[in-house]
Amino acid sequence: MAQPRIAVLIPCYNEERTVGKVVDDFRRELPGAAVYVYDNNSTDRTAEVARAHGATVRFEPRQGKGSVVRQMFRDVDADCYLMVDGDDTYPAESARALCDPVLSGAADMTVGDRLSNGTYAAENKRALHGFGNDLVRAMIRWIYGYGFDDVMTGYRAFSRAFVKTFPVLSEGFQIETELSIHAVDRRWRILDVPIAYRDRPEGSSSKLNTVSDGAKVVMAIASLFKNYRPLKFFGLIALVFLAAGLALGAPVVADFLRTGLVPRLPTAVLAAALVFLCALSLATGLILDTVAKNDRRQWELEVYRELERERAERRGELAED
Repeated sequence: MAQPRIAVLIPCYNEERTVGKVVDDFRRELPGAAVYVYDNNSTDRTAEVARAHGATVRFEPRQGKGSVVRQMFRDVDADCYLMVDGDDTYPAESARALCDPVLSGAADMTVGDRLSNGTYAAENKRALHGFGNDLVRAMIRWIYGYGFDDVMTGYRAFSRAFVKTFPVLSEGFQIETELSIHAVDRRWRILDVPIAYRDRPEGSSSKLNTVSDGAKVVMAIASLFKNYRPLKFFGLIALVFLAAGLALGAPVVADFLRTGLVPRLPTAVLAAALVFLCALSLATGLILDTVAKNDRRQWELEVYRELERERAERRGELAED
């Protein structure tokens, strides 16, 4: 039988000091895999070093990790996609543990969990990163009812159907959050795999800005919440308008029932406007929920088509053998 194809995808920006070791480590642990390094406008020798260590190097001019992941997913064909950062913080020794559930059909996305065993807390020296990860996990749990062990990890493996039907919308570091929310919302099979995290080696610096990129992640969660669960999103907004309208309107109604007069006309108008906005928000949610369900149906059909193409390719490979 034809051997399953594994593609190691390494997005890089100024990782000259570490990318060579990362490529060597994954070529050692996955000797039959194709290793791709996507250079995202590096100003150092990242591409040269990666090529010298045996990686296939490609270039992505649109800045941002999300832009790189979009192009990687478009370009590369494989049975299993293993995505890892080029900063040498993730152990190549865990590559098989991440890829095997995908190749066996037990999972569609495996997540390299740095938090459960405490290695991230022990190794990571960047303030607020742990807090940000916990905040995002809590938001996803509240919105979608699924508790990830680690949301922001950059070490994941995916099935071909997952990759080829995943619409990348993010441009930057929001991509991990988008991957996680998409997997939960589309009911892909998810498996958390504990890994031993290590901090960046001396002389290597993180490209993640805790405050600005953290704010973008929170905004991305809100946007995806609106897109994937519009009825719940606009229903919550409607609830806020309704509560404000009732709080302002109740005293006006009480005065009218007691005296037959409306002495606070501006308050009455504002209360009525808030209740109207409540109804408008709820109607918007209902309409967009119908659109979202139709989009989900089309996406499901596209997944079936992708799975059938994958089976046809495998049948062709077996016939050739």
